[in-house]
Amino acid sequence: MKIEGIILDWAGTTVDYGCFAPVQVFMDIFKEMGIPLTMEEVRVPMGQLKRDHIRSLLQMPRIEASFQVKFGRSYTEADIDELHDRFEPRLLSILPQYGKPNPHVVETVHQLRQQGLKIGATTGYTSTMLSIVEKAAKKYGYEPDHWVTPDLVMDKGRPYPYMIYENMKQLGLRHHAQVVKVGDTISDIQEANSAGVWAIGIVKGSSMLGLTEAEAEHLSPEEERHNIAAVSKNYMEAGAHAVIKDMSQLPAMIEQINERLMNKELPYANPHQ
Repeated sequence: MKIEGIILDWAGTTVDYGCFAPVQVFMDIFKEMGIPLTMEEVRVPMGQLKRDHIRSLLQMPRIEASFQVKFGRSYTEADIDELHDRFEPRLLSILPQYGKPNPHVVETVHQLRQQGLKIGATTGYTSTMLSIVEKAAKKYGYEPDHWVTPDLVMDKGRPYPYMIYENMKQLGLRHHAQVVKVGDTISDIQEANSAGVWAIGIVKGSSMLGLTEAEAEHLSPEEERHNIAAVSKNYMEAGAHAVIKDMSQLPAMIEQINERLMNKELPYANPHQ
């Protein structure tokens, strides 16, 4: 038994270094409502379907209390609708700028394909949003074999496993233990755990790290080690089986997982869960 397929996240994992496109829009629409958010708050639910992301933000104790003070009532589904209606067109307008693949993505995907692996993808974007990102990424040479968005699985996005299952079906992947999911958020790890596949977190370019490429490049060696350790700890505590610094380390990590499979170790018995 060996790994047959890789399911990759989009923003923060394969494109949009630092996952900044949705972050800025979330911050803008809440600020206009009179409830400024911190970047750290915005990033906590990252990777969820964007409507679910808005709901998760409104459920955070500080934000929920701020809404109560501002409007004298609790938020409703109508408020979520209104925020999402503001969010979507703004994100769509800027997404063409955020399709450039992150470092090592194009080369690594080519290498994995040469080894016979299938490449799938999941996301927190809707199909309308991802169609824009996918088109932009393709111009740079990155295109997965198949991708699935939450609205294609009845809006059951992360942490539900259905986007991974749909990728497996379309790509002809037979066994959960032969599939690896790579992502840059806690919701990516939760999605992988829900599906029973191997969960790998990525550090550089991730929403978890939250730095631009220039900021990441200017870290001192000590700062880089500290950040990698902190992000890795969060991934592992969330149930990741492994963490890679960047995409160039993925092929070697897959080899390590293949060795674990040879020893009859399966992803379902995750010691970190």
